[in-house]
Amino acid sequence: MRIGGFKLEGKALLAPMAGVTDLPFRQLCRELGASMAVSEMVTSQSGLWHTRKTRTRLIHDTEAQPISVQIAGTDPDEMARAARFNVKLGAQIIDINMGCPAKKVCRVEAGSALLKNESLVQEICEKVVDAVAVPVTLKIRLGWDHQHRNAPDIARIAQQAGIQALAVHGRTRACGYSGQVDYQLIKMIKQELKIPVIANGDIDSVEKVQDVLQYTGADAVMIGRAAQLKPWIFRTINYFFTQGSVLPEPSVSEKYQWLLSLLKGTYQLYGEAHGARVARKHIKAFTQDLNQGELFWQRICRINDADEQFKLTRNFFETYVE
Repeated sequence: MRIGGFKLEGKALLAPMAGVTDLPFRQLCRELGASMAVSEMVTSQSGLWHTRKTRTRLIHDTEAQPISVQIAGTDPDEMARAARFNVKLGAQIIDINMGCPAKKVCRVEAGSALLKNESLVQEICEKVVDAVAVPVTLKIRLGWDHQHRNAPDIARIAQQAGIQALAVHGRTRACGYSGQVDYQLIKMIKQELKIPVIANGDIDSVEKVQDVLQYTGADAVMIGRAAQLKPWIFRTINYFFTQGSVLPEPSVSEKYQWLLSLLKGTYQLYGEAHGARVARKHIKAFTQDLNQGELFWQRICRINDADEQFKLTRNFFETYVE
């Protein structure tokens, strides 16, 4: 699959997830085989670009190419400025967020709430595309609710505006993350568009990737929550599509090394105090299936010191008995 001048190897991309897909996590997923890793969403409001949260989302100096940065907002001119700003900071692809279902995002008519206003969708896409020389992509849902599933119309608008790839989560905003994903509508969108279409929603295994790609005809899949729990899913998918067989579950030793790398990157990005809090979710994901993992994570949640957190994690894995 190509996005502009970038050829993406493999079939699976990391989905943008606020609070999850920060720089250290994106780096790990790329090392484990993700074709591309889209950043957490960056607000289009310039007054917030200097906050601690946004500053950490603007760091890309050690990131693998292509660097894709997602922007979120409602004002076309602000979105265009945000696109230019992020390109100056190293973004090689700009992704527009019209898929986030979070209440605090939709409450200000951003994210998937934009799908209710097709003329605004068109204006945002056109202005962002015109603002930068890099490829612009778009992530959407099927619509606002079951009665307003206008994703095919949005897809046509996006392609006509110059969007170079479209990721579609197969639920409406009203569905959130519950209910079945409608791959049929993703299939219809793919049949109508000439640009690459990326299928998203409940993709959590090699078998699911194979089934979704075959059924929808999509060019690739985008994985979110499953990658948060098991970032090595990208390695497993790539191995299957190149070797024709399924890799066994990673060893505890492999998980240990990946987690240590992730913790170090997290402390470096956020500082030790805040980094220890951010790291908790990663420790939970990497230990959830291990013997005594739940008890260990509960202990970790009471620790606010990065050095102590790191030592406890190292001790847990080095003395782990299956």
